[in-house]
Amino acid sequence: MRNRKSDGFTLIEIMVVVVILGILAAIIVPKIMNRPEQARKVKAQQDILILQNALDLYRLDNGFYPSTDQGLQALVTKPDSDPTPANWKADGYIQHLPQDPWGHAYQYINNDSKLHIFSYGPGNADAEGPNSISNEGNRAAQ
Repeated sequence: MRNRKSDGFTLIEIMVVVVILGILAAIIVPKIMNRPEQARKVKAQQDILILQNALDLYRLDNGFYPSTDQGLQALVTKPDSDPTPANWKADGYIQHLPQDPWGHAYQYINNDSKLHIFSYGPGNADAEGPNSISNEGNRAAQ
């Protein structure tokens, strides 16, 4: 004759396992769900670094950074407006302008004392908001 206790799990044992899985899910899922947004922010920081390096090459060739009006487009196509770059690299400094991970254009400001390249971030609201991502060094425009 068989012992009924070895035939399977009791309802209480199953409920304990479900509760444990629920607790683990409550702890782990929020951490996993936050990763895509963190990855987007890292991607934006990397894009900004690439743009910053391309701007540095532009400055090495031409002696100045593009104006705010010329913008980042000056890295792809030669600007026609002043200041006109005399030694602009024939194939440009980057192939195309990337969009930020949220589908918006990166912003560029050259105010003669510092360069500012930034993304408005996931909210796309303002450059000083808590979600904005920018170049931290603010390299001096020389």
